Amino acid sequence: MLMLTLPALEYLTRLVLQWFIQEKLPFVVMDDFVRNKLTEWNLSQLIPIFKEQGIDKESLYCLDDQEITDLIPTVGPRSKFKKRLKMLKLPFVVMDDFVHNKLTEWNLSQLIPIFKEQGIDAESLYCLDDQEIADWIPTVGPRTKFKKRLKMLKEQHPETVKSSAQVCPSTSDTSDKVKRESDLQDEFSQCQPPTKKQRPANKPGSDSEEIILSDVKNIMRCVHQKIPPRDNKLNKFLTKKISDLETDKREVVGVFGKTGAGKSSLINAVIGVKGLLPSGKFSACTSVMIKVEANMQNSKYEANIEFITKEEWEDELWFSKNVLDHDADQESDQTDDDDRRDIVEKLSALYGEDWENKSPDELMNDKYFKEIPEFLLSKGKILTVETAKELSAKLVGYTSSDPKDGEDKDLKRWYWPLVKCVTIRVPNNDLLKHVTLVDLPGSGDRSRDKMWKTLLGSCSTVWIVTDINRAASEREPWEILKSASSFMGNGGQCQNIHFICTKSDLIEEDSEDSDHSTDWDRPNLLETNDRAKKEVREEFSKLKEVKKHFSDESFKVFTVSSKEFLKQKRLNREDTEIPKLQEFLQDLNDCHSETLNYVSGARGILSLIQGASCREGADIKTAVYTVLQQKMRNELDKVRKPMKETYLAFEKCLSEGVDKSKSSCEKVLKSVIHPNKSGGAFHRTLKCIGEHDGTYKKSKKGRQINLNMKLSSCLTESIDEIFKKTFPNEGECGPFNGVLNSFSLDTKMMKEKTEYKDVELQLRFLSTEEKKIKTKLNKIIRERKKTIYSSLTTTIETNMQECYDEAKQIKGHGTLSKMRETIVKHVLGLKDVMFQKAKDVMLKQLDDLMSDILNNLDKTMQESIELSLKTDGVSIPDVTLELVMVKNHYKELQGSSDQEPLICAGPPSPAAAQLTTN
Repeated sequence: MLMLTLPALEYLTRLVLQWFIQEKLPFVVMDDFVRNKLTEWNLSQLIPIFKEQGIDKESLYCLDDQEITDLIPTVGPRSKFKKRLKMLKLPFVVMDDFVHNKLTEWNLSQLIPIFKEQGIDAESLYCLDDQEIADWIPTVGPRTKFKKRLKMLKEQHPETVKSSAQVCPSTSDTSDKVKRESDLQDEFSQCQPPTKKQRPANKPGSDSEEIILSDVKNIMRCVHQKIPPRDNKLNKFLTKKISDLETDKREVVGVFGKTGAGKSSLINAVIGVKGLLPSGKFSACTSVMIKVEANMQNSKYEANIEFITKEEWEDELWFSKNVLDHDADQESDQTDDDDRRDIVEKLSALYGEDWENKSPDELMNDKYFKEIPEFLLSKGKILTVETAKELSAKLVGYTSSDPKDGEDKDLKRWYWPLVKCVTIRVPNNDLLKHVTLVDLPGSGDRSRDKMWKTLLGSCSTVWIVTDINRAASEREPWEILKSASSFMGNGGQCQNIHFICTKSDLIEEDSEDSDHSTDWDRPNLLETNDRAKKEVREEFSKLKEVKKHFSDESFKVFTVSSKEFLKQKRLNREDTEIPKLQEFLQDLNDCHSETLNYVSGARGILSLIQGASCREGADIKTAVYTVLQQKMRNELDKVRKPMKETYLAFEKCLSEGVDKSKSSCEKVLKSVIHPNKSGGAFHRTLKCIGEHDGTYKKSKKGRQINLNMKLSSCLTESIDEIFKKTFPNEGECGPFNGVLNSFSLDTKMMKEKTEYKDVELQLRFLSTEEKKIKTKLNKIIRERKKTIYSSLTTTIETNMQECYDEAKQIKGHGTLSKMRETIVKHVLGLKDVMFQKAKDVMLKQLDDLMSDILNNLDKTMQESIELSLKTDGVSIPDVTLELVMVKNHYKELQGSSDQEPLICAGPPSPAAAQLTTN
């Protein structure tokens, strides 16, 4: 028997312990995560294999397909393991999506691999200190840019920084002491718009909603990839439904206001960007439309300049030549002078003095456009700069109508006569993320009329800007409102009219060194503002034509001061009412509904997939299918009947309109082509009406004459009231007296019944589909109703075209009387046909819309019911975990901390069970 001394025994014991620790402990500790996951995934038979191969938590995430095949040769366990591992990795992919998007937006996409390797997600991004940034970004240029963008992000979202700091306190002692960079040091930094709409404490804000939306989009992309590319009806249906989830909310706010009203200063103040739109000494061109929206691609200020076509400019030159030649031979009045000045200003801006003795053909020579080859190529011109001030300076030549303006004394050419629209994109601006501000001219001219009507018709809100000193008495803003009301109301989708009185602090001559008492000034200023609001509302109440389209509730008055908002000399920020407009834009910009709709739709699709994969309950599916078929028939009848009544009501109103149009058309014609005036001015007006298909805008300050609208006015007046009731822009009722919004299969009530428990997932999907199809149809109706309303005028214009073409050819002695005679003869000869045809066209379009709604509703819901309850998902993936994740996000958006239990015909997997109980 071998005898060991005590020291030898101690030495041998230490060797054994050392071997045990080195050989066994790593597996005990490092494999604990892997062992738990395999047990959780019901794959505990793989534990010995993974233990033998030394697979720890880190190497688990690194396994590729070939290694998994070598480790797990059996197909069943291998497929299950690959699915669970993919789902385990998914949260990390999702969490980095926010960072990925930010780096792309900041034009720092080269840093994405570094940040991905370091596992930086949305939360840890806010926690980075200076040393960590220096370690990961050694190059000075990208590092400086990244630090600047991160600092701006933190300043915009202080709530996120605060919550992140509680988890990951910064290791830098100096980061909070660093002063803001020079481009953020002006006083405008104190007047930035709110970064997000305040929500109840239990609901996520815009930052977390952005992450949720990104998270769920990533989940649905993964699900989309997992659907087998088999040619069967269900797979095609699911693929289409996932693709249809993508939406882009965009609200348009139209801004009207003459030069000097403070429109540019107002927009700059509201969006918090100093000097973006030039004001003061600059004279904005009244024909160029300017759109202001967010730059979501990078951190640059950009402008996309869209030109009119060469053909439109050539037509403009011929028109100008005819006017000027005619004026040389005819006596003129003040209107003539205005028109002539407009033409001379336009041609001089582009050609200098090199146009007076040249023909339109000569003025179309390419040499005049060599500095803007984009115009000759029918392309847009893009300007990209670092600051708002730089962009504003570059845009002067494309948007200003005064050659004396501009800081660039070397600027020789002014291209605004050729510009149709300028789209300015502002970086890092939350208020513009889903909102576009459109600076609109008073009415469209010949080359821009179609775009003007389209943009105006797409506005959900219109701001009419005027100086407070003449707010109620100023003619121009009220003329704008009256002339545009039909395009905004029944012919558009406008819900709000905001009459904005600017310069509300100027109740007397302001002086920089005046020393007024704040106690005295503020009450008087506010009293003056209240009086102005009252006078404006009283003036609005007199506009009977406008009130056919808009109620008193849709009309609001604001008295604002951009100057006081910036300096707060007499008024505090709230008194300037700029914050009220910012809050309104934030409400429009709020992406909560977009996020909720996407997540709700994703939840419904995943419910369908999961329900289809559960093959039990065939009998109950058949029973529910029968019940839903009957409900569909009943609900469609409820929609169809009121629609038929609406059609009959329109038919009656239009018949009255036709009779009135026939009896009054001669009087209407006389008011346009036989007014109480004579001479050259009217001669030219009548000639222009013929040459431009019934329309003519008399100078840039004048109202547009539209003979087609005049002739169709009795028809439109006959249906204005019923049209507004049938297709309301305001309120929650919805089109066709709310029958579409009230359509329901009562799936929510059915889900609550015990006997339908086995098809709860399918019923949830159908509930989601019902909401989606109603939302989609409401959007279709909103767009189609604009065409229906304008059809009365467009039909008249089509029928008048032959007359206009004939009038264009009349020349020589007696031109005026011959043109009159041609137009009158044509209208009186066609009046028994033309107005009736306009009625028929509108009724046909209305009937087509109603048929499309019913067919679309029937087809979509029938297909959804059929595939939900009549199809087994034999080839679709298991989405248990995805469904749980999306349901939890849905609950979070709804403001509930409760998590729904997993619904499935069979028992949930251990992983799913754990997710639903944690």
